Amino acid sequence: MALIPLELLRKIRRIEIHTGRLAEDLFAGKYRSVFKGRGMDFEEAREYQPGDEVRRIDWNISARFDSPYVKVFREERELTMILLVDLSASGVFGTSTQTKKDLIAELAAVLAFSAVKNSDRVGLLLFTDRVEKFIRPAKGRRHVLRLIRDILYHEPVGRKTNLTSALTYLNHVAKRRAVCFLISDFLDNDFATALKITNKRHDLIGMRVMDARENTLPNVGWVALEDAETGEMLEINTGDAAVRKRFADEAIRRSQELRRTCSQAGVQLLEMATNHPYERTLQHFFETRISGRHGK
Repeated sequence: MALIPLELLRKIRRIEIHTGRLAEDLFAGKYRSVFKGRGMDFEEAREYQPGDEVRRIDWNISARFDSPYVKVFREERELTMILLVDLSASGVFGTSTQTKKDLIAELAAVLAFSAVKNSDRVGLLLFTDRVEKFIRPAKGRRHVLRLIRDILYHEPVGRKTNLTSALTYLNHVAKRRAVCFLISDFLDNDFATALKITNKRHDLIGMRVMDARENTLPNVGWVALEDAETGEMLEINTGDAAVRKRFADEAIRRSQELRRTCSQAGVQLLEMATNHPYERTLQHFFETRISGRHGK
């Protein structure tokens, strides 16, 4: 096994301290309120009693016995969370205090620590334009540290993004319903069908990671821009107001299209930027789930 550089170990430790505190102080109770009890196993059917929910009537059994019967469920004792993490080349971009990849690692860590503090299992799927690695769900702090290490240390083979490939693989390996966080910059096309299929099988939440410079161009004259995922070079005149406007308009169009795609698939989309704290966005996510404004 290769030795991990000291600086990477220090980064993992910093992430553990920061996200571990958030998971303990801010999100532990909210996490339990949102996700505990959402996974239910069918146990038996019994005759309807006054006060039972009509929605739980099993019409097939009721017709067979010519009397109303309801389904009885028991709460699953543990939950499975799976983090789908985009490691495509665009993740190394960042013009603020951190790169998109650093932000992705922090988001994954705070979610994972929230889960293990509630005795749930966490798995990890790393992907680019292919599935790079899958770590089966497990419990415990050491397991979470391994996940953070792999997010930061794994050297991807691919450079582009294929969300459909990642979601298809998830549906193949995760037979039981899980809470799945898709953490990516979503620089991909034609993944709407995969989102819908996955969201029917699992509780899928999208987390879009962005950098401010992906939405606006500074006025600095002629510059050469390289697409991190394709390697394509493009020279543009940022001094031209029309060029800057077209760039900003295209960024708005992409964002609107992504939000529309997620909405149509029933997938809640959280948007995080490298230059803004993510804690408030996560708090709002938990609060909307608790209040039922985006229940599943």
